[in-house]
Amino acid sequence: MARQLTLDLALPPPTYAREDFVVAPGNREALAWIDRWPDWPAPALSLGGPPGSGKTHLAQIWARAAGAAVVEGPGLDGKSVADLTDLVAASPALVVEQADRAPERALFHLYNLAREHRGWLLLVAEALPAHWSIALPDLASRLRAAPAVAVSPPDDELLGSIILKQLADRQLHAAPGVVHYLVAHMERSGEAARHVVAALDRRALAERREIDRRLAADVLAELAS
Repeated sequence: MARQLTLDLALPPPTYAREDFVVAPGNREALAWIDRWPDWPAPALSLGGPPGSGKTHLAQIWARAAGAAVVEGPGLDGKSVADLTDLVAASPALVVEQADRAPERALFHLYNLAREHRGWLLLVAEALPAHWSIALPDLASRLRAAPAVAVSPPDDELLGSIILKQLADRQLHAAPGVVHYLVAHMERSGEAARHVVAALDRRALAERREIDRRLAADVLAELAS
């Protein structure tokens, strides 16, 4: 079968819009905490979950609502108290990604500065602080006193909903059984669903094929190679 020429375009970055977030039992509590801001009982909230569980999407929803800047935990290495003070002054609300890899003293000072300046911290990591190896007692006590919530990996229903939305966004039709097949055989993450549907779109167009289980199997094998 003749292949149609397709442009190998990079995937557009995810929008992380609130309306694109699919609510499920594994993320409902975390979303409730995000929506509860600024009525948090402490100046920080810790958000944990495995890669692809949606915690970055939640962090971006909060960042937009709070006008927060996003910093990487390892990037705080070497920052002085004056540097951190300037950071909080410029953006009282901060998302700290990979917070478990941030220098402990930097996190300690950020927490205190957020409290002094009526600011906020959203600490994002795979594990919650209770599972971090924290050597600084004052930091450990502050994080224990702050709320922490975990996000679970997508269950079958959520992953299927994400795939269906990705298909709908691209105006694609999948044959019966395709979504169930993908859910049973692909990596369980929202980002993986996005890449799989994009690959289905490209291959179906290039080969002029229906998006059926055979194509789904071919695409998953290709992505795994």
